[in-house]
Amino acid sequence: MTENEHIEMAPKFSEKEIEKIIDTLENGDKEEYANLVEKYEKETGKYVIWRDNVTEGFRKWLKGEKIYNRDKDRISLYVNEDKKDKWQKFIKEHDISTISKLIRQSVSYYINQQSRSIKDDPGLNAETFATVSHALKEPLTTIKGFSQLLLENYREELRSDVLEKIENIFEQSQMLESKIKAILEDIRGEPSNCDILLIEDDLATIRLLTSYFESKGLKIEGIVSGTKGIEKLKHSDPKVILLDIILPDISGYEICKLIKNDKDLSETPVYLLTAIPGSEVEKKIDEVKADGYILKPFDFSDFKPIFKYLNL
Repeated sequence: MTENEHIEMAPKFSEKEIEKIIDTLENGDKEEYANLVEKYEKETGKYVIWRDNVTEGFRKWLKGEKIYNRDKDRISLYVNEDKKDKWQKFIKEHDISTISKLIRQSVSYYINQQSRSIKDDPGLNAETFATVSHALKEPLTTIKGFSQLLLENYREELRSDVLEKIENIFEQSQMLESKIKAILEDIRGEPSNCDILLIEDDLATIRLLTSYFESKGLKIEGIVSGTKGIEKLKHSDPKVILLDIILPDISGYEICKLIKNDKDLSETPVYLLTAIPGSEVEKKIDEVKADGYILKPFDFSDFKPIFKYLNL
């Protein structure tokens, strides 16, 4: 059917017959005109009843007026004619009949393609994983969020069939969210190794220590928050970790405990880097299992103890 081609018209009913049909349907008796309702909704993709009222489109259809399918118009706003034609051919060939089915197939296909390309390319790193995760989760968050809002705020106003579809979309979104998380957790690129991982929220300190250690021929990477530092350690294997205690999101003490309780990271030396008085740090150092601490303001000679881990 070409763009704007009208749907087949129903047999033309008289005004009296139309009023009877409308009154019957709006009073909740759908059985008598079930075949008529099914015919209209199948041919047009539009509803007969919306919020307990017969739609204007159905009224016109009963009168024998032309009903236009505007779906292609909506598509043509976003793509050119060639892509529009390919899309129409695609949905017919693949039986894309509902929004939830489109979501399931599209996201599943994207996950499979991305996970395959990542696993096959050892040069991809943690930043690539973050990009893939964002590309998948952002649109899925919107779909899941809006369907949840509809269910929470308009459940009583929705027709049973519409409610069922929205519930299905929400459930599928949750399932896909879990699947995305599982796949991304299983995908690990080649470790991005450095000599020193510095988790520190003060940029001046990061710049200073970067200059110092690079002058020694060492590779250092600065991370400005605890959350990002933890994420980095999933794909990195530093020789030493320098860890600020007071961070904007997570205490350095907590991060140190996480590191030392992780079977893959527990042997990595962790030195706390802090302006907190040494007497206070000493009270916690055994609890968090840190290998040592360096106080701010520091002297470069204070970093000599970590050189034994750096082959200097």
